[in-house]
Amino acid sequence: MNIIVLGADGFCGWPTTLELLKAGHNVCMIDDLSRRAIDASLGTRSLTDISSFSKRTREAKEVYGDKVKSVQTEIDFPNPSMGKLIERFEPDAIIHFAEQRSAPYSMKNIYTRDYTVRRNITTTHSILSLMVEHCPKAHLIHLGTMGVYGYSDAFGDIPEGYLDITINSTGKEVEILYPTNPGSIYHMTKSMDQIMFQYYNKNWGLAITDLHQGIVWGTQTEETKKVSPNRFDYDGIYGTVLNRFIVQAAIGHPLTVYGTGKQTRAFIHISDTARCIRMAVESPPNNSNVRIFNQVSESRTLIDLANIVADQYGAEIRYYDNPRNELEQNDLTVKNEGLKSLGFEPITLDKSLIDDVEHIARLCSKRVNKDKILNSPRWQ
Repeated sequence: MNIIVLGADGFCGWPTTLELLKAGHNVCMIDDLSRRAIDASLGTRSLTDISSFSKRTREAKEVYGDKVKSVQTEIDFPNPSMGKLIERFEPDAIIHFAEQRSAPYSMKNIYTRDYTVRRNITTTHSILSLMVEHCPKAHLIHLGTMGVYGYSDAFGDIPEGYLDITINSTGKEVEILYPTNPGSIYHMTKSMDQIMFQYYNKNWGLAITDLHQGIVWGTQTEETKKVSPNRFDYDGIYGTVLNRFIVQAAIGHPLTVYGTGKQTRAFIHISDTARCIRMAVESPPNNSNVRIFNQVSESRTLIDLANIVADQYGAEIRYYDNPRNELEQNDLTVKNEGLKSLGFEPITLDKSLIDDVEHIARLCSKRVNKDKILNSPRWQ
């Protein structure tokens, strides 16, 4: 298959690109390097010393040859070169990672709120509009978030995107899009993505898979180890919670548990992220509606994660005022039958995998900027 990966230079984009290349697909990597620009503006950097986008392309070509191409360009409108690029590459699928992915960054200030809304909503709409004009038969795979559901169990187990309800006044049973309850500007944009997907599927029949992903942990996959390292964020804005805990343990910093630690979240290993996206690409949906999968492996409370890391490395756990506006505790049961029906066998938390992340953290510990460990903004 010919596959365009938008946001191919990112934390999820790079390992997914390599997973697709390993499977024999032709991949065109596209990125505008905005994530690297944000690093510079925040004064942070990847814990791992990642290659430049051009060098990554060369490193991938050394392994996969002419199956990989790359383009550095703006993705949203106005950019007429994107339409020409799509027509030239003739994609069977487009994978959409090209959004600002951090909830804390989206809540930092008026500028990051505005940037996140413009970046995410405009880019998603541009991609859909370009597909209508240049590749209406292609399949769009979007990396969404479990955060669109909120974290209430008021409707029971979280289904895959749609909720069966009964209308009290008529007794009629209908299926609706699960009511969204975003907890940040970032999650709000992902909720708005869903509405655009529903419209473009209804009006133009675009084939779309929306993957509601849990929090990603881990940093490397077998392919990134072989080709070129993936980025590793550890700060309070872009670092995900388990990765942050592991780095904190490696450098002797107390584990930063926000609030009660009884918040339950869904998690997935970075290797599973890449694998699930490949499965979705290789098994396109029919065009009758937007296909939604919950891309998660398991659910854990934050204090559960902290206890695992503390027990494994003798780290101290310290509670901090929660900068986020969220419930003190919640239950979370998530259905993920869709991906399992395609052969997904989840990687769950494992001490050896945690050791792999901790090993990288210790090797790169001199690159840790301790001032960035507690830099998450307050959300109120």
